Amino acid sequence: MTIQIQFLGAVETVTGSQYLLSVGERRLLIDCGMFQGMPEEIARNRLPFAFDPRSIDALLLTHAHLDHCGRIPSLVQQGYRGPILATPGTLDLTEIVLRDSAKLQEEAAARWARHHPDPGAEVAPDAPVAGDHPPQQLRSQPMEATTRTRAALYTGPDVDQTVTQFRPIDYEAPSQIVPGVTATFHDAGHILGSAIIELAITDGDRALTIVFSGDLGRSHTPILRDPTPIAHADYLLIESTYGNREHAPQDQAITELAQAVGEVATDRGVLLVPSFAIGRTQELVWVLDELLRDGRIPRLPLFLDSPMASRASDVYLRHPEAYDDETRQLMTAGDSPLEYPGEQYTNEVAASKAIRSQPRPMMVVASSGMLTGGRIMHHLKDFLPDPACTLLFIGYQGEGTMGRHIQDGAREVRIDGAAYAVRCRVRSISGFSAHADEHELEAWLRNFVAVGGPTALDGAPKRVFVVHGDPDAATAFAERIRGELGVDAHLPRYGETVSLMP
Repeated sequence: MTIQIQFLGAVETVTGSQYLLSVGERRLLIDCGMFQGMPEEIARNRLPFAFDPRSIDALLLTHAHLDHCGRIPSLVQQGYRGPILATPGTLDLTEIVLRDSAKLQEEAAARWARHHPDPGAEVAPDAPVAGDHPPQQLRSQPMEATTRTRAALYTGPDVDQTVTQFRPIDYEAPSQIVPGVTATFHDAGHILGSAIIELAITDGDRALTIVFSGDLGRSHTPILRDPTPIAHADYLLIESTYGNREHAPQDQAITELAQAVGEVATDRGVLLVPSFAIGRTQELVWVLDELLRDGRIPRLPLFLDSPMASRASDVYLRHPEAYDDETRQLMTAGDSPLEYPGEQYTNEVAASKAIRSQPRPMMVVASSGMLTGGRIMHHLKDFLPDPACTLLFIGYQGEGTMGRHIQDGAREVRIDGAAYAVRCRVRSISGFSAHADEHELEAWLRNFVAVGGPTALDGAPKRVFVVHGDPDAATAFAERIRGELGVDAHLPRYGETVSLMP
């Protein structure tokens, strides 16, 4: 039986997670994420899939962030009718993410139509093409695809159909996906429901294990359990978002957050925090509540300006099975760490825009986390030019995003065609990242080392594929794996197919 994996996303970049696994005649897709960041990356979302969606037997999803799930409705739109398998928490969050994504795309398409009323100015979306595309063809198409169409990638009805195909799998419950392939979902500790997916493949007396790390969380962070240690794999795909960076200690990150809150309180300013609606917002609220209880920050009004974050927090409350012991004990005692006293969710656009006139000082948490759209954009117009305000980054800023541009020292940015000076304070705290850093990634890999054993991994994979990282991070982490652990580490190319041997 031939076993192959094709790398169709989250290689040579940090978004667009998608891996096609062929096991004999069976085809499994692991993740189906949206590309984000620079225009040429975003344009890939309009390319035809590198396979016929109707040929896929099952889709396995690691977690609910858009760069892992965002193209699933496109897959369904183009004929996929198989199961979409993930943990219950992931499926609940994924529905929220996909409905929001469809709404934003429909709104963007409507804006485009208003400004380009000539129907001859655009053409129909690219038709799906079956069969594999060579890497050079995949590379040559994106910018053309972007300029030819502004239709929504998918709409609400596509999401309606997608949700009917959801099938939950509990953590640590081995499940046969197709004959000869059993999947076990382990807690990845990244966001609620996030999973490390272990696939056990059998063919007669031959057996092979492939592990997909998904996005690995950090140890000892609030709300969720630590990433599950895995002891054996024949092949491993591991993320490398922070493969060349070290996070600040969490205690230091919390201290820096308290200082930022105190700074804007003194200046009667605004603390503006771009935050991912799922995971980061809930953790930030947890920490602010703890700082307030401990008397380390003054009680400032907190505006949570993200309808998605509001719905996601409700999902977090519905899944206590995912909590760590500390959070479970607090919830049992009736002291919810997922709520900040007097927090205000601004679900309506008018309420969001009214924040600018609220009495200061105050704190505003808004999506999106990389300043790529969403309500954060009109807050930037209001607060970037104000020296009394602080723009606080607590998450990764991808290459080509406005967030990275400001983080790297830009003194002016353009929003909706107008220039805005960056006169506010700009702060970055790395300790709140939901991704493991270079040391934590290596520590997780060392779970393959037998206690007291040799330097090389005892249950070591034949090969580690380093994925989901910008080129510098992925390259550095691959070198670390080779040098520190003595294991073969490979950096896949976009579109590359690799044969796996038992």
